[in-house]
Amino acid sequence: MRIRNVTRGTLLGDKIDVADTSQKRRTGLLRHTGLGEGEGLLIVPCEAVHTFGMQFPIDVVYVNRKKRVVKTRPNMVRSRISLCLSAHSVVELPVGVIASSRTERGDELAFES
Repeated sequence: MRIRNVTRGTLLGDKIDVADTSQKRRTGLLRHTGLGEGEGLLIVPCEAVHTFGMQFPIDVVYVNRKKRVVKTRPNMVRSRISLCLSAHSVVELPVGVIASSRTERGDELAFES
């Protein structure tokens, strides 16, 4: 999947996996050793994530049902919890993607197969 920031005209990732089952959501990125350029994980539905047991930090973007960014959490390091009750899904990305794409609260995202 490809995720674009329509508001800014930037790309968040073009190799985004989707965790849309209970098993995929539970596993998330825990078995990964890192994320390459363009990679990430869209977790649907999701209002909270954690980095316990993860081997690398991530950027986290919370998105509502209208595909609007409701919260960002750049450089979320190991052993942390983050939540956003107004979110419907979460995009986990390599550190630096939020800054390089200039993604902010209120931006509209596009999810493309």
